Amino acid sequence: MHLVWPARDYLPSYVAALNRGWTPDNVRGDFARLDELARIEADTDGFLEALVDREARGAPLTFPDGRTFPRLPGYRRWMWDGDFVGTIGFRWQPGTEALPPYVLGPIGYAVVPWKRGHGHATDALRLLLPEVKAEGLRYVEVTLEPQNLSSRHVIEANGGVFVEEFTAPEMYGSKKGVRYRIPL
Repeated sequence: MHLVWPARDYLPSYVAALNRGWTPDNVRGDFARLDELARIEADTDGFLEALVDREARGAPLTFPDGRTFPRLPGYRRWMWDGDFVGTIGFRWQPGTEALPPYVLGPIGYAVVPWKRGHGHATDALRLLLPEVKAEGLRYVEVTLEPQNLSSRHVIEANGGVFVEEFTAPEMYGSKKGVRYRIPL
């Protein structure tokens, strides 16, 4: 498995995953899946370009409750093993590890259900961390739901250390969360 930049060559496999019901966004869920399919159909090149937005020029983020917030610099990479495996994304505020309250963590990843359990998320995070460090960060804090044992293993396998339990902001449903820190 390796990371690739989103591109037309990989897009049919990505679209097939979306059409099978997979979503790259654990917050917006099916709304995000349907939104991505519509954006791909309307403007394929624009969709692909928007996945790499290092200057935060894209549209504001819209949450399911309708609130919008400024976009941070960021990008997504696709996990690839000859077919689409999943996605891993990174967003940051230049010059600081701090994030605004509407961003729970700088790194998010999702693996399609039919390829889980093979270490792909662990490998993707390991491959992404040098890129994160190159942005000048000393560490990243990754958040997850307490019952997500698979993500805990992914983070711990990459040097993550438990920091705290917390309550997510209202826009995330005021759910309990767990924060890990990965030194870079």
